[in-house]
Amino acid sequence: MEYNNKANKLTNILFVIYLIMLFWIIVFKLAPFSNIKLVPFSDMVGIRSVNLIPFSKSLIINGKLHFSEIIMNVLIFIPLGIYVGTLFKDLDIRKKLFLFFLISLICEVLQFILGVGASDITDIINNTLGGILGLMIYKGIEKIFPNSISTQKLINIIGAIGTILITLLLSLLIINNLWIFRF
Repeated sequence: MEYNNKANKLTNILFVIYLIMLFWIIVFKLAPFSNIKLVPFSDMVGIRSVNLIPFSKSLIINGKLHFSEIIMNVLIFIPLGIYVGTLFKDLDIRKKLFLFFLISLICEVLQFILGVGASDITDIINNTLGGILGLMIYKGIEKIFPNSISTQKLINIIGAIGTILITLLLSLLIINNLWIFRF
């Protein structure tokens, strides 16, 4: 039982770090380093708009659907599904899906309120899909490792490695960006 408490603490810490990074990237556009072009929408600071038509003109650039934004929105929410599967086992599937939707909606509403990008129903759909895919990945891991301690141990290892890699990537981008502006 002692390992399970330590594992839960680690999972909770990784989840909080993930949520902070998620909001920093999506809502705050990497501020104060918003001139870093890690995300394609970082040049949208100061824009306040709402699109309620899924997969419409907001994703069409030069007459073509902009798939990279769709893929990035899905990918950034996959860890949410994995963490929700790990930490909120007692929630039924509808509540988990609602949680994915709610967190995405909060991000979009905050973007509108703060004027840091376009609020788009397509983002909510794709973010929710990312959460669902993450939950499916968690369920797959759970089937491979039926022992919940083994499952959580694997999730923590993957989460810790992912958190370290993302933190290093963002740090390198910030350092590189700051270095460029010295000259």
